[in-house]
Amino acid sequence: MAATLVAVTGGVASGKSEATRAFEALGIHVVDADVAAREVVAPGQPALAEIAARFGAGALFPDGQLDRAAMRRRVFADPAAKADLEALLHPRIRTWLRAACTAAPGPYVVVAIPLLAEGGGRAAYPWLDRILVVDVPRPVQQARLMQRDRLEAELAARMVAAQATREQRLAIADDVIVNDGSVQDLVTAVRKLHPRYLSLARKLRD
Repeated sequence: MAATLVAVTGGVASGKSEATRAFEALGIHVVDADVAAREVVAPGQPALAEIAARFGAGALFPDGQLDRAAMRRRVFADPAAKADLEALLHPRIRTWLRAACTAAPGPYVVVAIPLLAEGGGRAAYPWLDRILVVDVPRPVQQARLMQRDRLEAELAARMVAAQATREQRLAIADDVIVNDGSVQDLVTAVRKLHPRYLSLARKLRD
């Protein structure tokens, strides 16, 4: 089991995935909340049955798989539905993540949690040792989102607005990478943090 658990979080199109890939290139194991979110709603899992009971058969494909696109549209348009879905999923995602971290090798583990601020922050994840926020100015974030997903400006703005604010994410940060430059700039920033996390892991282990 790794001695130190470092969460990586940030808004949509902030560069979280590039940051976690940079950690992986350094030999650090990454546990991903997006993987957890898929696993907990796999066929046969209790969460899938609860989603069907709450949202109806339209939440599932005919083969019993979760219709993610339909659920995204529904919760995006209905705050109450969004809250209900998160209440079903977030506790199970947290349990899955912690188990995966416990089994992970290495001096420290990176835990990619995109919705960390939205999901309760430190209060919901008291077992995290550090929180790294990949921060990006909102205009840059929206421009990247439009380019990445080929979205209109209005939809990109609404997607950004639907998440935690930049200030809310920064409020829970131990470390911050401002990702308003190139991918190589982001990789360099990760490499600068790596020795700090190795040192922290040694201290916690000793």
